[in-house]
Amino acid sequence: MYVIVEINGQQFKAEEGKKLFVHHIQNAEAQQAVEFGKVLLVDNAGNVTVGAPTVEGAKVVCEVVSPLVKGEKVLVFHKKRRKGHRKLNGHRQQFTELTIKQIIA
Repeated sequence: MYVIVEINGQQFKAEEGKKLFVHHIQNAEAQQAVEFGKVLLVDNAGNVTVGAPTVEGAKVVCEVVSPLVKGEKVLVFHKKRRKGHRKLNGHRQQFTELTIKQIIA
């Protein structure tokens, strides 16, 4: 069984026991239970239910493993040819690590 759930404006495929890295959730603490109710699709052994826009009564219960995880460094390089202009910026996105405990559908 899996569901498509919307978390912080992004859609994720969620299955029980899997880990998710979502955009940083404010005020999240380690070992805290978090529920997400925007379930867009439920697939239960081939029986697919698509919400319009969400599936009624369905939710995903997650546990926060780590409230703040930094992602890979992304380098942004700007150059203007023949002008001697070069600029290099780096960015590390902040994520929250979740483990799916239960899918209620």
